[in-house]
Amino acid sequence: MPSDQHGDVRRLVLDAAIKIIETMGADSLSMREVARQAGVSHQAPYHYFKDRSGIFAAISEEGFALLADAFRRVEHMEENGSKGGFITYLTFARQHSGHFRVMFRGDICGISTHEATGAAADDAFNELLKMVSRTIGTSTDTDEAMTFAIMLWSQAHGLATLVLDGPLERKLPPDADLESQIMNVINLASHMVSLEVAEMGLLPSQN
Repeated sequence: MPSDQHGDVRRLVLDAAIKIIETMGADSLSMREVARQAGVSHQAPYHYFKDRSGIFAAISEEGFALLADAFRRVEHMEENGSKGGFITYLTFARQHSGHFRVMFRGDICGISTHEATGAAADDAFNELLKMVSRTIGTSTDTDEAMTFAIMLWSQAHGLATLVLDGPLERKLPPDADLESQIMNVINLASHMVSLEVAEMGLLPSQN
């Protein structure tokens, strides 16, 4: 019989759910399978989460917190802000694919139904805006900063999705190196951002 008397049961449940999502997809997640893989009783997950939507929301909340922290660390990377941001986003998606596959699905992420999850998502986006300000300067127009942020996010998210889901690797020639190609794309995207910043006469923040 599984025992609930070992470790942090909530953590065990979340880790099991993340593993299921990584290997079988979010739609395969069930409370019974989570309990089985966590090694706890069938009722144990319900002590912490009302249903699977609560598990998804908790995974999203944790993922956004991790992403926000990763954005904060971009400031200390040697690369320029946009390149550091691209690398950080892709690294996060690859290292936390279970979180990533839930966080941006509007039907399950829990942003609109769980206050803490929504707050974590807002915090991550605010950190993205701060990262952008370090790239294009804090004196720029608010609308311009938002446009840059959305552009960086959409490009990074698109690349991450292509890498995780496999289409990018399948399109490369047999002798091509995936990691080299990814860096080529990141270098091109960050160079384009730098050119636009220069053309607009913007200066990165020195703070």
